[in-house]
Formats: sequence, structure tokens, C-alpha cells
Amino acid sequence: MSPRGVAVPDARERLFAAAERVVAQGGPGALTSRAVTEEAGCSKGLLHAHFAGGLDEFVAELVLDRLARTAALADRLPSRTGQDTVTANLTDVATALFTSTGPTVSGLALTRPGVAIRFREAMASGAPGFTTVQEAVTAYLRAEQRLGRVDGRIDAEAVALALVGTVHHLLMTSHAGTPDPHAQIRRLVTALAGGGPHIADQ
Repeated sequence: MSPRGVAVPDARERLFAAAERVVAQGGPGALTSRAVTEEAGCSKGLLHAHFAGGLDEFVAELVLDRLARTAALADRLPSRTGQDTVTANLTDVATALFTSTGPTVSGLALTRPGVAIRFREAMASGAPGFTTVQEAVTAYLRAEQRLGRVDGRIDAEAVALALVGTVHHLLMTSHAGTPDPHAQIRRLVTALAGGGPHIADQ
């Protein structure tokens, strides 16, 4: 364990990764400041030193950080225009969006009022999130339309909304005993991108 007063490199990421492990192992009820710092192998005051708002601020920042990573990945999607297949490119982004925080952590954020408020405020202030990903998918589909790999008659924005909206739904409703969400994402992308005449799986 890191001694008190000693700087911990990449402390935020270390705490975030520890929180994800705690929730994966014990469920939402296991997530406490003590559990996170013990899992991270650091002093108990480290979390509060970096997140003055306590556990609510910590969880909100965790979710925002993971969403921002996925948004950055989505921003690079248009650069993949003409590469691989449309289905593969969309699946990569949709899967990354689902696994960016996982349904358990995302659900935890919504069940803690303080976290939900911080999250909504961040989204309203322009923090990268689901809308950012949707816009990137729309731009990608339009770029593929210009190359002829996606039928120019489809509504790219509507397809992007359907994809991102479904992933958001899965994040909020997936739990033990429900169908594999990754399989559902693959089915959805196949239906949108490869299962019909609108989008060529080239």
C-alpha cells in the first residue's frame, strides 16, 4: 500500500480501475470509498484528496472519463472510411460504447442522485458522451455514402440514433440472466449495416 504523503502516479486511473473491479466482483453495493482504496492498494485518503465531493463525484468522473474515451474512439471513426467493412467499424464503436463503463457502473451512476445530477450537468456543459458518438457515427456513414459503400438513400442520422440509442438501452437494462448484450449489438449492427439492401457490407 502506498504510504501517506507519497505521490501515487496516475492516481485517478488507478482508482477508476479499482472501482470497476470492485463493482465487477461485488456488485453496486460493494462500492465504497474504503473498498476502492483497498483494491487500489493506496491510502484511504487518496480518493478524497482527488475527489473533494466524495464518492458521488468519484463515480460521476469515472463514468464521464470512460464515455470520453469512447467518444475519442468514435471521433476517429470517419478516418476509417473505406477501410475494413462498414459492419466491423460500427460494431467496434458500439461495443466500445457498451463496455466503456459497463451496465453495472452506469446503473450505479443513475441510482445515486448526486451522481446523476453531476452527470447531467456535465452533459449539458458539453462533455463528450452519447451525442458525441452519435454525431461521429453519422459523419462516418455519410462519408461511406460518398464512397458508395452505404446506400445514399438511407438516413444516416437515424441509423446512428438507432445504434447509439439501443446501446444506451442495453446499458440501462442488462443484468445477470438477460441475453448477452454483445450478441445483441452484433445482431443490431448486422441488421442496420449488413442485413438489408441499404448499407453494403464491403
